[in-house]
Order: sequence, then C-alpha cells, then structure tokens
Amino acid sequence: MRFKLYIISFSLLILQGTLSVNGQMATSYVSQRKPVGERLFSSQAIENEINRISGLLNNPKLKWMFTNCFPNTLETTVHYRIKDGKPDTFVYTGDIHAMWLRDSGAQVWPYVQFANQDPELKQMLAGVINRQFICLTIDPYANAFNDGYIENSRWNSDVTNEEANPLVYERKWEIDSHCYPIRLAYEYWKTTGDTNVFDNNWIKAIQNVLKTMREQQRKENPGEYFFLRITDRQLDTKNNRGWGNPVRPVGLIASSFRPSDDATTYEFLIPSNFMAVTSLRKASEVLTSVNGDYKLAQQCSALAEEVETALKKYATYKHPEYGTIYAYEVDGFGNYYLMDDPNVPSLLAMPYLGDIDVNDPIYQNTRRFVLSQENPYFFKGLAGEGIGSPHIGRYDMIWPMSIMMRAFTSQSDEEIKDCIKLILNTDAGKGFIHESFNKDNPDDFTREWFAWQNTLFGELIIKLVNEGKLDILNSIS
Repeated sequence: MRFKLYIISFSLLILQGTLSVNGQMATSYVSQRKPVGERLFSSQAIENEINRISGLLNNPKLKWMFTNCFPNTLETTVHYRIKDGKPDTFVYTGDIHAMWLRDSGAQVWPYVQFANQDPELKQMLAGVINRQFICLTIDPYANAFNDGYIENSRWNSDVTNEEANPLVYERKWEIDSHCYPIRLAYEYWKTTGDTNVFDNNWIKAIQNVLKTMREQQRKENPGEYFFLRITDRQLDTKNNRGWGNPVRPVGLIASSFRPSDDATTYEFLIPSNFMAVTSLRKASEVLTSVNGDYKLAQQCSALAEEVETALKKYATYKHPEYGTIYAYEVDGFGNYYLMDDPNVPSLLAMPYLGDIDVNDPIYQNTRRFVLSQENPYFFKGLAGEGIGSPHIGRYDMIWPMSIMMRAFTSQSDEEIKDCIKLILNTDAGKGFIHESFNKDNPDDFTREWFAWQNTLFGELIIKLVNEGKLDILNSIS
C-alpha cells in the first residue's frame, strides 16, 4: 500500500512540474519550441547539435534555455523558397515581420558551421545571402525590407531623397547593413567552398556598397541621402534637415543611424567603421579569388586602408581614468561621444566580430570603460548589470546582448560564469532571451520574441563547450 501511495505522490509531483531531489525542489522544464508541424524550417544537423550539447549540460535550466533558443530563428523566422531557380530566404527579425540586413545576417550566422552536414540547411543559408544581395541592389541606403510589395508600409511617410519603395520597410542608413551580408557570405564561402552566391547580384551589391560608403565619407558635401520622420522620439530622425550634425571629412564613413536604428549624434560611428574595414577586405578577397575582378577588389582594399588610417588618428580619446579608449562616435572636429550601445557592432563586441584583437590595449581600456558606470548606458541594479540602449526609451533597461558580448570577449572564466548565470536568472521564466529587462525586475522586459538574441545565446553555449569550458557551465547551480 505504501508503494502505491508513493507512485501516486510521485505522479502528482511530475504533473505539478516539481520534484524533490536531495531536499531541493527541481523544476521540470517544458519545451517552448514550436510543435514539429508548425516549424518554418528544420535541420537534422541542428537537431544533432542540440542533442549533443544538451546531453553534456548538467544544469536543467541551461539545458532548457539552450534547447529553446538555438533553433528559434529556424523555426519561427525563416521563410525559405526557390525563386527564379535559386534559393531565396526571407528572415523575419521576430515580432516585426520585416528583414533587417543586420539581424538576418546575425540570426543565421551560428548555423553556418553546420552547413556541410545538411544540404537543405546549406541551401537555406545560400538563400539568405542571395536575398541580402538583392536587397542591396534595391536600395543601398535601406536597413530593412518587406517580403514583396507592400504599398502602405509603416514608414511610407518618412522623408528622404528617394520616393517610398514598397519593397523597403525602413530607409535608415547604417554602415553595418552593408557589412553583415559580406560577413555572412564570406564565412559561408570559407566553410562550404560554394561560390554560386557570388553572381551578378553580388557584383551589383558590392558596387553599391562602395558607391554608398564613398558618398558617406562626405568629402565634398553631405551627399544626396537625408532622413526625416515625424516622431516624438528624438533619435528616430535627423537634425539639420535630415543630414545630421556636420562632419570634417577625414576619411571615416558617416553612418546616419546606429545598429539600434537610433540616430547617431556624431556621424562617424567608430565600431561600424571598424567593421567596414574588415568587411571591405573580405569583399576584396572574394572578388579576387572567385570573380577575378581585380579592379573592384583593389577599390575595396583602398577604401579599407583609408578608413583604417583615419581610425588610428581620430577614433581614440584620452580618458582621465581609463587611459586611451575608443570613442563611440566622433565628428572629425575633435568632438567625442563616450558611451556604448549593446547592439552589434558595438565597442564591446569588436573582437567578437573579428574587427580588432581582444588583447589590443586600447580595446581592453575601452572594455573596462564601457562595463563601468562611466559609460552613461551601463546599468546596475537588483537583477544584474549590463549595457542598455536609448532605443528602449527608458534609462533602466539592460540588454542581454551586452551580457553575451561580455562573455564572448571575456578572458576570465569567473566573468563568463557570472554572465551565463545572469542570463539564466533574467528570462522571466519564459525560456527565451528578451530584447531588454529592467535592472531591478526581470519580469519587466521588452520584446518576448527577438530571434537574434535567442540564436546568439545558443552560439555562445556551443562556443564555450567547444573551447573546453563545459566545466564552467556545469558548475552553475
């Protein structure tokens, strides 16, 4: 009779989702993944990796969150099809059904390493690259695009130098919108050896990239592009009739908006200029090795060298406490904006992107600065600490992306462990990563569905396991 009662009690505990183990109450975590029949895209290679990693993790919540997050982009945002005989993939950013060049490139990035293990996954990734290059031929100044013609797009009333295009969701000029497609295509090529993505659309796209970046060096005038929006948010429009604050033409590239889609204060956005240098050099390598277009390749290399030279002269600031650091934005006149934003490219994330060596002494000084309260957007509260963004419109919200970038760029096992614990403790019980959470209350968060951060978390856990840091993850209680 006692045995039967024990079985009944055990069954009730399972139904309630808790079970006492060694005196501690352990939570039973239910998968938050889409049902198999509702998933937009599936990959056996990704399933195999999920099983491998989750089988190594001891912490049940970490295992649960990794399993939920890593396939989130595939299952909820990827719209894959064959168009004109080529793979074509439109990627939602999550709860906004538009494709950002930045977000889509970052969302599928962690899957590239598995492309050779799954032909369909490889084709899907080629489709993202193909779609990104097409977008760059539609409008090189746009940051986000619609899936087909949408006549009454949300931002049709924006005033720019071009009439509203029904294929364009938003027309905010951001340097990184050109860099992410190059980064993704280059890594795909290096991983798979597939050169089919480097077709005529690629050539047209890189020609547009060069033309736009040169125009935005603003050597003779501000250029044709301007942006105005009727809004109650200061950072959703540009001053000076849409051209922003003036710059001194020193070789850097002006970016009207940040990776957060917020307007820059000083137009020379430093982390994006660093990303432009590495991206142009990758483009040059592709043009040389794949296309045999040595003239276009040389133009990319020359622009990269010019921007790099200007960065060495104009990107740094002598901070009274941290020494020489990289500024977030400059104008070439000697004005500096000292802060960092969690959206990537950021100052913190430059080694993650491969734009600078993590051991660079100026970067290390900068890292200490941006992770301190000298950074006006570094927040610390009851729930944790991290970098926030004016994009939220609140001065108390931490972005998990900054916590993940802190872990990606850390050389301290203890710091990495603290970052993972902080992420696990601030999901509001949802099993996913949100855009931001309140520094004092993780139940107060923005964007329940933000695929980039979810997939990035999976990328981080895989990286740590592959680099021999499983013991750190399994030491988290």
